[in-house]
Amino acid sequence: MRTLSTPSPALICPPTLPGFQNGRGSSTSSSSVTGETVAMVHSPPPPPPRLTHPLIRLAARPQKEQASTDRLPDHCMVHVFSFLPTNQLCRCARVCRRWYNLAWDPRLWRTIRLTGETVHVDRALKVLTRRLCQDTPNVCLMLETVIVSGCRRLTDRGLYTIAQCCPELRRLEVSGCYNISNEAVFDVVSLCPNLEHLDVSGCSKVTCISLTREASIKLSPLHGKQISIRYLDMTDCFVLEDEGLHTIAAHCTQLTHLYLRRCVRLTDEGLRYLVIYCTSIKELSVSDCRFVSDFGLREIAKLESRLRYLSIAHCGRVTDVGIRYIAKYCSKLRYLNARGCEGITDHGVEYLAKNCAKLKSLDIGKCPLVSDTGLECLALNCFNLKRLSLKSCESITGQGLQIVAANCFDLQMLNVQDCEVSVEALRFVKRHCKRCVIEHTNPAFF
Repeated sequence: MRTLSTPSPALICPPTLPGFQNGRGSSTSSSSVTGETVAMVHSPPPPPPRLTHPLIRLAARPQKEQASTDRLPDHCMVHVFSFLPTNQLCRCARVCRRWYNLAWDPRLWRTIRLTGETVHVDRALKVLTRRLCQDTPNVCLMLETVIVSGCRRLTDRGLYTIAQCCPELRRLEVSGCYNISNEAVFDVVSLCPNLEHLDVSGCSKVTCISLTREASIKLSPLHGKQISIRYLDMTDCFVLEDEGLHTIAAHCTQLTHLYLRRCVRLTDEGLRYLVIYCTSIKELSVSDCRFVSDFGLREIAKLESRLRYLSIAHCGRVTDVGIRYIAKYCSKLRYLNARGCEGITDHGVEYLAKNCAKLKSLDIGKCPLVSDTGLECLALNCFNLKRLSLKSCESITGQGLQIVAANCFDLQMLNVQDCEVSVEALRFVKRHCKRCVIEHTNPAFF
């Protein structure tokens, strides 16, 4: 049996490499497409010798039964195939003509996932998009998600393929692909108007998110020059500066989730631009942005009750003043990570607890000026607290932990590593918060 133009799983998904996945499973990528697939057919074994004894009757040879899978209707087979990774789908396409047609059903190809540092990802994307474009020339109408995180061999050429062939793309993850540049990202956001989720974390050459010049010219004044991205992760984009953040904010006004971890060149001025244009932000992380200070938190506080998640970990210039701004205006805050902000004291924790009573997760680890006094105020106001990290808080004792445990019954995680707390206090916490997982460094408690 010969099946033409079927991507070979041995080439698309070499067994020695990690795979790429279609939605739910893991998979590998390809380096080329084989021109044909050959199934070898063996001649049947010779029939057994005929028995001629008069007392022995020959049993009739049973008819060949139909395979159980062949009895399933097409829609059931497609549902079964939807649980298979891409490499297995390619193998299924080699079984017979029916399986070939079912395995390449466009509904099974809403997601392409490639992983592995050695994968020829540019070629794999070209192979797959070419195959998926057979019914709709040059356009993959069903492909909505492309995840190529960690594929370091991805270049602008691969992103150009996605931009030109996938106009319905909604999610793109290229984290750790440090060879891609601004130009390729601009092409994707310009040619994929429905793109909502973009992860370029670790892409050190990406300094901005904007439309191409050609796309900006074509857009009518009625539609403006907006990009529909709502989720943007630019963690470890070290070259990002305030001007680049200004451009991002001006073009991506619908942002609700923005992560700028370790964008070390950003300052309070960049956050001012952000709040002016992106008024719908719910989650924001500026962890390890060492130039962010209380003035930056004053700008962030202008998001008011829309802000639910904030991470300012290791922002050494943040003090109680900035925490007071956040607590006063962002009353619906649910998550705050202030680990390593050594300027925060009991006064900041007290103001936070009294104004953000719905707080569910708080990390104030490595804040040496926070003591049992701050914990007591936290426990008496934030009854819904589920996660609390006090790692390396030198002033915390067992008394503060007992007050927390006696009031926050829903506590599910408590980190007291490198804290001077007794075994009795830890047992008290475990007794009152039965679902709580305690991370500690006390060898006597287990």
